[in-house]
Amino acid sequence: MSKIGRKPIAITTAKVEFSGNEISIAGPKGKFLHEIPGASLKASLTGNVLQLEMLENTRQNRMLMGLNRALLANKVKGVETGFEQKMTIVGLGFKAQVTGSKVVLSLGYTNKIEYTLPAEVSLEVDKSGQNLTFKSADKFILGNVCDAIRSFRPPEPYKGTGIVRNGEVVRRKAGKTKSS
Repeated sequence: MSKIGRKPIAITTAKVEFSGNEISIAGPKGKFLHEIPGASLKASLTGNVLQLEMLENTRQNRMLMGLNRALLANKVKGVETGFEQKMTIVGLGFKAQVTGSKVVLSLGYTNKIEYTLPAEVSLEVDKSGQNLTFKSADKFILGNVCDAIRSFRPPEPYKGTGIVRNGEVVRRKAGKTKSS
């Protein structure tokens, strides 16, 4: 059995409904529809606990059980509390501004970069324009948006400037040294 797949998923405020192989999860932050492979897995709700079971113990089914349990747990957490990702823009004159559903980034290039946020993602920028907080109910979309924003100016190893996720360690290199 999959160690992750065996863990039960605790549900506090979300509503879970089953229709065949589809699981509908709704909560205060949004709603999701997840389809499990019916020939391999079976989901059951007992009280406030969602549990997955394998119909046949094979290697493929164990992998599917762990994957689907992780996806369901992320969707339940997303509709109940949501996900948050913080990023920092490091560099002199580098900043971000939010205008409606667009983010305008000044990152030292000749032109400013405009990025349109998906409807599921919200962004908060502090006064300095260098601390960004992304929020969403969908962990997958949130990660893709953060990766896209970071790709405009990845952290540079010599000065450390660029867009850095909080908790990310930027590997620094020594610059040139004068030989005597």
